[in-house]
Amino acid sequence: MDRGRVTRWAAPIAFLAAITIGALVVRAGLRQGGHHHAQTTTTTVTSTTKKKHGHHSKRVLRTYTVVAGDTLASIAAKTGTTVETLKKLNPGIDPTALQVGQKIRVQ
Repeated sequence: MDRGRVTRWAAPIAFLAAITIGALVVRAGLRQGGHHHAQTTTTTVTSTTKKKHGHHSKRVLRTYTVVAGDTLASIAAKTGTTVETLKKLNPGIDPTALQVGQKIRVQ
């Protein structure tokens, strides 16, 4: 290929690549910040009391049902806990792949 032809096409291709990357970054940011849309969300925390056998104490198990746009950080903020605590309570959870309707332990 001759150098003039490469130079002629390099700038437009670089420009299109930069625009595409920028659009993907903005799109990812909008997906993570799902609270920017008009949809309302409801926080559901379920409590279950379990009595330990042979003991008189009761343990309360609280779960949270994941809704659209949730992240571990937003769930921690809604339920009054920390991301680290959520990770310890849910060792098999993938923080980058939360599913709507998924139940996770919060206490």
